[in-house]
Amino acid sequence: MESIWTKTVQIPERKRAEGSLEREIAVIGAGMTGILTAYRLQQMGKQVVVLEADRIAGGQTKNTTAKITSQHGCFYQKLISDIGIKNARLYARANQEAIDAYEKMAAELGAACDFVRLPSYLYSTGNEECLKKEAAAAVSVGIDAEFVKETELPFPVAGAVRFSKQAQFHPLKFISAAAEGLEIYENTPVKRVRKNVIYFDGGTVTAQKIIVATHYPIINFPGMYFMRQHQERSYVLALSQCPKLQGMYYSADPDGLSFRSAQNLLLFGGNSHRTGKKVQGGAYNDLRESAKKYFPKNREVCCWSAQDCMPHDGVPFVGKYYYGQRNRFVATGYQKWGMTSSMAASLLLSDLASGRQSIYEKVFTPQRRRVKAAAGSLMQDMAESVKGLAQGWIFPYSKSEGDEQKHWTRCSHMGCRLKWNPDEQTFDCPCHGSRFTADGELLDEPATCCLKKRQVGNRK
Repeated sequence: MESIWTKTVQIPERKRAEGSLEREIAVIGAGMTGILTAYRLQQMGKQVVVLEADRIAGGQTKNTTAKITSQHGCFYQKLISDIGIKNARLYARANQEAIDAYEKMAAELGAACDFVRLPSYLYSTGNEECLKKEAAAAVSVGIDAEFVKETELPFPVAGAVRFSKQAQFHPLKFISAAAEGLEIYENTPVKRVRKNVIYFDGGTVTAQKIIVATHYPIINFPGMYFMRQHQERSYVLALSQCPKLQGMYYSADPDGLSFRSAQNLLLFGGNSHRTGKKVQGGAYNDLRESAKKYFPKNREVCCWSAQDCMPHDGVPFVGKYYYGQRNRFVATGYQKWGMTSSMAASLLLSDLASGRQSIYEKVFTPQRRRVKAAAGSLMQDMAESVKGLAQGWIFPYSKSEGDEQKHWTRCSHMGCRLKWNPDEQTFDCPCHGSRFTADGELLDEPATCCLKKRQVGNRK
């Protein structure tokens, strides 16, 4: 299952890291956050190296729907209540600046990345009141937004919130251009980090400052980000023979659908669920049924899925990795807004790593304690983790059909029991979101190593 982005761009390969390296700043992860941050730091005159376990943009960046928007669902009304109007305005400003920064950087790079400004719509088929409140909240934090009744969607809606001057692009065309002048080593998975030294097979990198930009942090302690967020999966179909949309669309409804056009294709998404929980399958088929209903003449070009980190209080963690740490930084917890959050994070991280102050530090700091805002999600995630860990220890193995040998199905991250994902033929962890192929190869962090092949049952 390959996205339209990877089907249309081939990023040149980089060599593996070898030996002992010394650099001013090291970035772990060559996704959008890592590349943007490294680019900005290099523009500031810093000596930067990037280590990537797989390929540039080989993680979640290649699976995004590539909307660049400060529209984040029915969100701002809650955000104002949770962190106050002043901080909510800073959050909105950071995301609006991120859109402008993409446009400016694409022009600087001369990147033909299909960047285009267009409105983003938050719609609902029934909850008009929520939309009106969201429109008012968005305006109060400085966003150009309004409630409207009409959309391009192929079904009736109760209304929508229109955010003006948002954007979309081709993420791999952009990141390929941004990475061109950077020192990046691919196929160099980090094994551990001790103080200011990063260890990988065959060598080390010693750096004054280290930035962990691996989507989900791969260092458990300190920081304990595995206790502060969970991961969700969502699914996308790329369809031809559908109308071209003049805006991007996201649903405020629990089981709503996402829409955006990309050249002559329609990206049609939905069916979000916690990683490791949709064990009955059917996510792609459900989307196909909806696509057939709304676009009877559509033809499927390809399909793929994405994974998102969902922080308990709804705000990304960007800043110092843990209390008292001045030389290690992190960016994670982007929810469904990875592209916008990547740029916002890079603006903040490049300031912090270069010793500058930022007005956004307090809003995104990982050291915040917003207990009231996070309480419900925290308790739910703790319950899932306890259950998964208990099942992993009490029922650590299973038998494959027709196979008398027992096979381990415990995650290599913290030992939670893995669940089989029939839609994607993978083992998924419902505790923290690590994923593995049917043969035990690692697909998604926070795990940093594969399952031993002798431990994995056959799945056909």
